[in-house]
Amino acid sequence: MEKHRYYLTKEGMTKLQGELENLIGIQRPNVLQELETARAQGDLSENADYDAARSHQAEIEGRIKQVENAIANAVIVDEATSSEFVALGTTIVFRDLSLNEEFEYHLVGTIEANPLSGSISIQSPLGEAMLGARVGDVRKVKAIEPYEIEIIKITI
Repeated sequence: MEKHRYYLTKEGMTKLQGELENLIGIQRPNVLQELETARAQGDLSENADYDAARSHQAEIEGRIKQVENAIANAVIVDEATSSEFVALGTTIVFRDLSLNEEFEYHLVGTIEANPLSGSISIQSPLGEAMLGARVGDVRKVKAIEPYEIEIIKITI
């Protein structure tokens, strides 16, 4: 079975490693303390604090496994060193030709993407359409309803 690869910038890897350190070094011990405090209250069968602490523990342990998996399967991609064309790490201003509106996004690795914060994945339909484009290029985005974009500006 082939492992899923996660494309990340160096910054993205650093953030994941920091999150893992926080989860293991701070959050895990805190949730264990929550469990001890809840156990001390007595009967566990009707102990809401204990149930909440167990649920919190499951969330923390689940996230630790996700982050460890992402780190183990990460591919660090070199970021752009030029604003000549769209690549990982560039910020792109483009016009959606169907809406006649301009948008700005930073192109990042898969796990780092957060469109609401202005960063999109290189593996998203929009990211794939932009990769390699130069200012003035018009590209088709292969979405459910395809649309065209024009690259207005590229910065690193």
